[in-house]
Amino acid sequence: MHNNQLTDDKIASRILMIRGQRVLLATDIAKLYGVTTKRLNEQIRRNKVRFPADFMFQLTKAETHQVAANCGHLRQIKFSAVLPYAFTEHGVLMLANVLHSEKAVLVSVRIIRTFIRLREITATHKELALKLHDLEHKVGKHDDEIQSIFIAIRQLMKPSEPPRRRIGFHP
Repeated sequence: MHNNQLTDDKIASRILMIRGQRVLLATDIAKLYGVTTKRLNEQIRRNKVRFPADFMFQLTKAETHQVAANCGHLRQIKFSAVLPYAFTEHGVLMLANVLHSEKAVLVSVRIIRTFIRLREITATHKELALKLHDLEHKVGKHDDEIQSIFIAIRQLMKPSEPPRRRIGFHP
């Protein structure tokens, strides 16, 4: 993936929620950094002390199959002999330090900013939900129509599933 093709949306679409954490898999990070997954895994093994459990973890076989089934671009990982690694925001930053490449540093800054943007969006939704809840209690006793408006707003606030990628060749 060339740097000029790298967008925040492409990065965000690769961020997965596994074990209650937002993570990027080693396969995707390797593509973003322009290295092979094998090279990435070598650096992880050489620098194991830099990747504690809150920075990186290895997926279980069941998690690997679930990710492969749900993410079209990751289907090949179910055939890998090695279970993939998942990196949290801090793990991604540490990877840039062990790879010693200018591209890795630039891409990881972009990835970290995407993680931060996703965290801010989540916080905004929580804030809005709390304010809506308070407002609902204040006026909830007055009118059934207002209640239906709250229900409609809540439906609009639910996160939508990301659009599925079309199968096949895309020119």
